[in-house]
Amino acid sequence: MHRTIACTAAAVLVAACGAPDSPAVANGTEAQATATGAPAAADGRPFAVTPVTSFDAPWAMTFLPDGRMLVTEKQGKMLLVSADGRERRTVATMTVDSEGQGALMDVVLAPDFATSKRVYFSYSAAGDGGKGVVLARGTLDLQPGGERLRQIETIFRATPLVSGNGHYSGRIAFAPDGQHLFFTNGERQKFDPAQDPKVTLGKVLRLTLDGKPAGDPGLTARGFHPAVWSYGHRNLLGIAFDAQGNLWEQEMGPKGGDEVNLILPGRNYGWPKASNGSHYDGRDIPDHKPGDGFEPPKVSWNPVISPGGLLVYSGDLFPQWKGDLFIGGLSSEALVRVDVNGTSATKGDQWPMGKRIREVEQGPDGAIWLLEDGDGGRLLKLTPAG
Repeated sequence: MHRTIACTAAAVLVAACGAPDSPAVANGTEAQATATGAPAAADGRPFAVTPVTSFDAPWAMTFLPDGRMLVTEKQGKMLLVSADGRERRTVATMTVDSEGQGALMDVVLAPDFATSKRVYFSYSAAGDGGKGVVLARGTLDLQPGGERLRQIETIFRATPLVSGNGHYSGRIAFAPDGQHLFFTNGERQKFDPAQDPKVTLGKVLRLTLDGKPAGDPGLTARGFHPAVWSYGHRNLLGIAFDAQGNLWEQEMGPKGGDEVNLILPGRNYGWPKASNGSHYDGRDIPDHKPGDGFEPPKVSWNPVISPGGLLVYSGDLFPQWKGDLFIGGLSSEALVRVDVNGTSATKGDQWPMGKRIREVEQGPDGAIWLLEDGDGGRLLKLTPAG
């Protein structure tokens, strides 16, 4: 549907005071500079890249109605950042278990944020018997000079807690009707929990806005945990609805086999019994094939892109991409576009960005915003070239 002329290239919670912090990198870069400082037109990409500011290992972001943004950092800070990146305040500091892939993770505004000021977020935490991902929410006080996240409460915890520091997932998406939220729980590098009906690991969950289980009734009737919507997933690092109400998800596969899935209630997506990739030690995993009882991915990658973040584009700045998916590439150091036609999807473009891309978000004006992964990770704004 959308084609481009571009070349394809290879929790204990403690509310913090709202004292302003100095941004690590000041704004003021030329608007037509790329991530490396070269003119945008010179690299063949159809967008100009403007570095805005940088952070200490950023993980996720979301925009407020006034153009400011909330940004999470791996070690536990949630920051309120001005649209130009020049000003920031720490609105909360969360106690997280940030070892390995642990972090203060996703952050999303409630559907009724304009009136409720509620913010939902996820983080990794240690507890009795291991670690797990937590879903929480708070109320954002935007009183000038006193901005902070208040009334923080935990509303859901992945079960069971297990050892290890990987595959937490923790992405959040609200249903179009604003009555439910979807929350991803990774299988924590334990493989089999993805197929275990009694646990939340390796699943897409549906919850009420208060965090109560509201999974697929068919699965619940079969004895599944009452929050489970779909299962057989690995490490789900992006989930989003499109304008037609379709729920898209991306996840990291094993060696080969990163996936984009169309999430349907009650479906089994195969992990670890089926994958288009192989185990890291070289052992084969049966590929998806018709009649195997598993829902196959709409798109898969081998070699992998290591997906991080997922955006369904709905803006007007890049009209040729409306309805398409954008994915951050971690090991691939790329921005990846997936072409969507209804409930079908195919590979689009893969633009090299020179850094691991952790997050992709859409700004109020339709610009595409990226967060680089790791210490000093930059906030980048993408606008049409030329």
